[in-house]
Amino acid sequence: MARILAIDFGEKRTGIAVTDQLQIIASGLTTVATKDLIVFLKEYTSKEPVELFIIGKPTQMNNTDSESEKHIVVFLKLLKKSIPTIPVIRIDERFTSKMAFQTMIDSGLKKKQRRNKGLVDEISATIILQSYLYSKH
Repeated sequence: MARILAIDFGEKRTGIAVTDQLQIIASGLTTVATKDLIVFLKEYTSKEPVELFIIGKPTQMNNTDSESEKHIVVFLKLLKKSIPTIPVIRIDERFTSKMAFQTMIDSGLKKKQRRNKGLVDEISATIILQSYLYSKH
């Protein structure tokens, strides 16, 4: 089986998580500067089989799109053009940053480590991917 790759898109940084090849475990992979995201994804998918992209859909409490959705839509068009063979599924990402931060606290990370926004993005991507894996079962 191929991996599933999740993206927590941000205007400056983007968190990335992937499954193992059996699609059982979601793990944080890295954080990439958003301007380099397409290049990173092309390179990664050329080395590793990926069957699906999961991309967070940021929504407000009233279910309307958040401000960052307009940036994600532009990215999605570029992604479809750059890597047309891998389908995309969107997953509600409300509260993932808060959950990621709480995960960092629960795992005993020091305050200085919790300020690492890249780590928050990577953990958020992992939470998005884990949510998708749970929804499949």
